[in-house]
Amino acid sequence: MNEPVHVTDAAFEKTVLQSKVPVIVDFWAPWCGPCKMVAPILDKVAKDYEGKLVVAKVNTDENQEWAGRYGVQGIPTMLFVAEGKVLHRQVGAVPEGILRDALNQFLEVAGSGKAES
Repeated sequence: MNEPVHVTDAAFEKTVLQSKVPVIVDFWAPWCGPCKMVAPILDKVAKDYEGKLVVAKVNTDENQEWAGRYGVQGIPTMLFVAEGKVLHRQVGAVPEGILRDALNQFLEVAGSGKAES
């Protein structure tokens, strides 16, 4: 997928936790200014990493179950998930460079985890 996928609480387990590739889950809401700043960066990431990564967006106004389970208190919160486990949590809007650095580290760790199993 070369664009973010919108995920409901019902689809979260299948789309995120059972994903064959690493996932960035963006917990956001339509009224959140910083979320709007991050959205175009995540759109680019989804295109740049097509086939290697899924960008999943969860609207916390409509889907609160998983945000609650993961203790998401502020948005945007991005969870970097591989093989059903949260490897990194990024809270708040960050510049694209910082997000990409975190993403590249995450993909290295996620990739190395698969090599061992």
